[in-house]
Amino acid sequence: MGDSISGNGDHKDWIQNLIAARKSLKLSLDKSKALGFALEKAGPRLDEINQRLPSLEAAVRPIRADKDALAAVGGHINRAVGPAAAVLKVFDAVHGLEQSLLSYPKNDLPGYLSVLKRLEEALRFLGDNCGLAIQWLEDIVEYLEDNTVADERYLSNLKKSLKNLRELQSDDHKARLDGGLLDAALDKLEDEFRRLLTEHSVPLPMSSPSSLGPKAVIAPSPLPVTVIQKLQAILGRLIANNRLEKCISIYVEVRGSNVRASLRALNLDYLEISIAEFNDVQNIEGYIAQWGKHLEFAVKHLFEEEYKLCNDVFERIGLDVWMGCFAKIAAQAGILAFLQFGKTVTESKKDPIKLLKLLDIFASLNKLRLDFNRLFGGAACIEIQNLTRDLIKRVIDGAAEIFWELLVQVDLQRQIPPPLDGGVPRLVSFITDYCNKLLGDDYKPILTQVLIIHRSWKHERFQERLLVTEVLNVIKAIELNVETWIKAYEDTVLSNMFAMNNHYHLYKHLKGTKLGDLLGDSWLREHELHKDYYATVFLRDSWGKLPGHLSREGLILFSGGRATARDLVKKRLKTFNEAFDEMYKKQSNWVMPEIDLREKTCQLIVQAVLPVYRSYMQNYGPLVEQDGSSSKYAKYSVQALEQMLGSLFQPRPGRYGSFKGRPPSEKFNNGVADLRRTASAVV
Repeated sequence: MGDSISGNGDHKDWIQNLIAARKSLKLSLDKSKALGFALEKAGPRLDEINQRLPSLEAAVRPIRADKDALAAVGGHINRAVGPAAAVLKVFDAVHGLEQSLLSYPKNDLPGYLSVLKRLEEALRFLGDNCGLAIQWLEDIVEYLEDNTVADERYLSNLKKSLKNLRELQSDDHKARLDGGLLDAALDKLEDEFRRLLTEHSVPLPMSSPSSLGPKAVIAPSPLPVTVIQKLQAILGRLIANNRLEKCISIYVEVRGSNVRASLRALNLDYLEISIAEFNDVQNIEGYIAQWGKHLEFAVKHLFEEEYKLCNDVFERIGLDVWMGCFAKIAAQAGILAFLQFGKTVTESKKDPIKLLKLLDIFASLNKLRLDFNRLFGGAACIEIQNLTRDLIKRVIDGAAEIFWELLVQVDLQRQIPPPLDGGVPRLVSFITDYCNKLLGDDYKPILTQVLIIHRSWKHERFQERLLVTEVLNVIKAIELNVETWIKAYEDTVLSNMFAMNNHYHLYKHLKGTKLGDLLGDSWLREHELHKDYYATVFLRDSWGKLPGHLSREGLILFSGGRATARDLVKKRLKTFNEAFDEMYKKQSNWVMPEIDLREKTCQLIVQAVLPVYRSYMQNYGPLVEQDGSSSKYAKYSVQALEQMLGSLFQPRPGRYGSFKGRPPSEKFNNGVADLRRTASAVV
């Protein structure tokens, strides 16, 4: 019984131990699971810790640095960061100016310029201090590196950043200091400079562009003072930023365009004419007169105003600048075209009328000589000066050459046949008027000055008497031509008429002139007497013979009967009519250019013929009027005859007032340049 109880006790203990072991195993298993879970979670953390270990090592590395270096690093850093912080503060200020500088200067130009000046000052500060700040930062990096106070990779990145800053601070990248704000602001200022000029540049108004005179133009108003002041203020800022050339370019473009617009109203297309577009100076004779007026207007009004305005706007910059600016405006606006036109005239064919035109050009240039010297005398206007000197030389040389060859050309014309109509040759009428002009108040002083200058270039002296003597020699050569031509006619009646016409022309057109005064009263009186003599001979040898055909001889005493008297009257009327018709037909092609001489001559012819004819027809006309063939003999009524005689010698249209001629034969050429221009003779 006892053993049973004991066995039962051991069994219970074993079960309890088993239970306890099971619990222990279960607990151990739970702990193992918990540990495994914990280990599973700790793995990534260990990896993270492993990755952070280098940085942690770098962070604690300064602690391992030298104690003195570590103590001094704070001061070094503060000294380096201070300049950098100041630079960054200015950068912030620059960005604060953007809104003001990206607006339009027109609204508040003084304020805009003030802000722009602040930007320039800020950029100067940055330009002066960025390098210093970078140097300080480079020094502290070097200190950290030398004393092993910082991590190598950190220092490497810092060095790279400082290198980039150093490159940005170089001259080629200064614009990046402000992000291009300064250039944008300067562009706006240039636009405002152009706007101010354009809005206040108005072409010069003219009441009558085609006929310029003292009252034909309205003097241009200069730019308002306030506008000039604004332009100068803008120039100050632009010049400070090396934009002077751009300002000048804008100024020349706007003001040059304004001058050209003023000149367009004058219709100056003729300035572009080329030497190939006209045969001789007479084709553009009218343009030369306009040229002088237009040039004077351009110089005294347009270029004068531009000269003053350039001085007003650019005076603070210097003489060279504003004179150069004016020179560009003058050249681009048209002064070179004026000079080129004058040169084209000098290159045209030589002709006596060209001498007068060259003198006109010289007079215009001489009148403006002081203005040219003042406006275009600077070094900047050297091209204008050279062209002007060249033109003046061409004008003087050309005028002198034509003048001294005039006598030779008149002599050459002597070989050309006289006019078939008995009139005044173009040579005579042209030279008479021409020489009068050369010695008149308008041209004599100019021609004298031209010849004096021309002789001075050859180191020779010129006296006024040489001019007068040469002109008188030309007139004497014309006299010799007339005498030669008088003898050249085979028809003596036509010769007498030619002599009458030309002697009277010389007398009439030289009497009362300065040239006539030089020739003297006796010279003039001689030509008047020659005219009277040839007029008498002309009338006697031509129309004065007609009344002789209407003889009354045999009619009064005739007693042979009415029929015989009628036959005699018919015969004499027929002879008269035939002589009249022949003479009228021939002389209908002759001319008398001077109306007073023509009317007087016709009147003398009428007086010589008509009274005799009227009386004859009154007394003997009835004898033939009753005849069936009366119209054959009583061919002209008194009225018809008077009308026919009064209409004689009318000049034909189209006669030109210059002398031209076909080239003389080779034996008369003598190597002298031929001034004539067409193939017509002296007629």
